[in-house]
Amino acid sequence: MIFLSTVLILCCTWYFLKFLAHFSRKIHDEVRKLSVYTHFLSKWLQSAPATFTYTAIFCAFTLVQRTAPQHLINILTNHSSTSIARVSDKPISTFFDSAFWVADNGAGLLIYVVLFWTVIAWAERKYGSPRMIVITLSGHILASLTTIFLELWAINSGRAPSSLAMATDVGVSYILVAGCAAAILIMRKRMFYIGLIILGLFILLPLFVEHSIWDMGHLFAAFFGFISARLLLKLSPVRTVSSPYELHLKCRSELSNK
Repeated sequence: MIFLSTVLILCCTWYFLKFLAHFSRKIHDEVRKLSVYTHFLSKWLQSAPATFTYTAIFCAFTLVQRTAPQHLINILTNHSSTSIARVSDKPISTFFDSAFWVADNGAGLLIYVVLFWTVIAWAERKYGSPRMIVITLSGHILASLTTIFLELWAINSGRAPSSLAMATDVGVSYILVAGCAAAILIMRKRMFYIGLIILGLFILLPLFVEHSIWDMGHLFAAFFGFISARLLLKLSPVRTVSSPYELHLKCRSELSNK
């Protein structure tokens, strides 16, 4: 909630300063200096439309989670959960709905947003929006299905109670993990290993500490994200795009020529 409020305040402040710049030369000069960064941000947003549109949607859902009564949120998340019962009843709508809810009432929203705005946005620029959508949806759907099969096995073998079929499992995390796996795949050697270690720690530490079935889902999401990205790269290589620094220099050049 604090993060979303901060973003809103910054946006309003910026446009208010642009309005005041019409009446003050000093403010006009400051706005012109800052315009390099806002222009860069605008270009960055436009270069990864799927990522930023999706981020805006799940942030809006999180705002609902943080402000609505808890019993209403429980109903909504249960309805959108990729539980055995829900997927068996309405698989398509369930997979769609569950993709927009951040687990645990939006816990860790800032981390999600930072990773989507940087790692996933960079990956979308390299893969292109269509391929990135396929990769992340593959991670979300296939990891959810694999987790469901694991739940069914646990129930049928007596290792878990039958109530597990109604357990709530929603979240943006599968999409995030699948996208990160795809991003790591195309990183240069040094960054590849660093990214692999970070992703591995993110997935394996909770798995060994909490021993949760849903933590296995993150492992599945990374696997399917990696495989789908690998297959798509066989069809065509990644696109050549400017680095963030090069994009920043381009924005500075464009503004200086105005």
